[in-house]
Amino acid sequence: MQTLPSPVQAAPTPVETAIVRRKTRPVPVGSITIGGGHPVAVQSMINEDTLDIDGSVAAIRRLHEIGCEIVRVTVPSLAHAKAMEEIRDRLYKTYKPVPLVADVHHNGMKIALEVAKYVDNVRINPGLYVFEKPKGDRTEYSAAEFAEIGAKIRETLEPLVISLRDQGKSMRIGVNHGSLAERMLFTYGDTPEGMVESALEFIRICESLNFYNLEISLKASRVPIMLAANRLMVKRMDELGMDYPLHLGVTEAGDGEYGRIKSTAGIGTLLAEGIGDTIRVSLTEAPEKEIPVCYGILQALGLRRTMVEYVACPSCGRTLFNLEDVLHKVREATKHLTGLNIAVMGCIVNGPGEMADADYGYVGKQPGYISLYRGREEVKKVPESEGVAALIDLIKADGRWIDPQ
Repeated sequence: MQTLPSPVQAAPTPVETAIVRRKTRPVPVGSITIGGGHPVAVQSMINEDTLDIDGSVAAIRRLHEIGCEIVRVTVPSLAHAKAMEEIRDRLYKTYKPVPLVADVHHNGMKIALEVAKYVDNVRINPGLYVFEKPKGDRTEYSAAEFAEIGAKIRETLEPLVISLRDQGKSMRIGVNHGSLAERMLFTYGDTPEGMVESALEFIRICESLNFYNLEISLKASRVPIMLAANRLMVKRMDELGMDYPLHLGVTEAGDGEYGRIKSTAGIGTLLAEGIGDTIRVSLTEAPEKEIPVCYGILQALGLRRTMVEYVACPSCGRTLFNLEDVLHKVREATKHLTGLNIAVMGCIVNGPGEMADADYGYVGKQPGYISLYRGREEVKKVPESEGVAALIDLIKADGRWIDPQ
């Protein structure tokens, strides 16, 4: 009987599991740098009227203290712009410098020029910065009209660009799907193409003035449009040799569970593709509620480690303890830690295998007892009532415990 030689199998090509981020230029926003390989930055926006100095300072501080790295404020008038000087100074004296962004909208040149003195970044909306009053009987824009408005935009944008450039500050060109300029709507329709061309028009003006500290955002309340616009923006920038960082967000996402799901679907999808350098989750809730969602998205994708990563099986008939209750107890005892993976598994079937990447494991191997693991190694078995305390002791013994504040 002839024995055939065993075929020689080539070693499998390793599959990349880490997200490879798009290379972008570094853009400063105060002490934070967006892009350039820096961690994806977390942003939010206060709800307070900027004329309320005390309320605004307190709101900015609350956000910054829980991890919001860049805080945006609305600046709808010249009085609001001037108020930013006192807000900035009050933060410096009573807290610390916080990277601040001013949001400027309708016909905003004078407002933007004033507030640029006191903030680190000015956000403008191309659809509103030079407001084009719609004409009800219009059927098209002539080339001359298009060029005339373009010249007006340049005239009003140039002083702001020069001011930010000379101060070493930055600008966000923030396009919203719901507020495209009328001529963009007539030319490109209510489309991602119109959003991208709107951003490019402003980028080109900035570049002609040797200003490159730009971040770009293309937001929509519908996730598919937000995804398409950002993907197209990346494609067009690659074609044009541009490398500006992108600010991601689903605008007007709503509240509650669906608002969080909607934001995660948009932001998380693009981040997983390597697109995005700073994010904001826009919820119809207190701004403080946005920050945990941002960090949750970044942690789930492995882009930042700001809390414990918990691995837990969904529970089934094999589970030897109340998994939901035990996971809650473990989480409450360890949630203040950072950079750890802790697995809580209900039985030996899923335990050691499914928690292979965990730093510590808490596994039900027999009724009434818990087996504690360090990585793949079983360290000890303790009564279930002592499980959480024993886990803490194990983390302490490894020098990885920090007392909660």
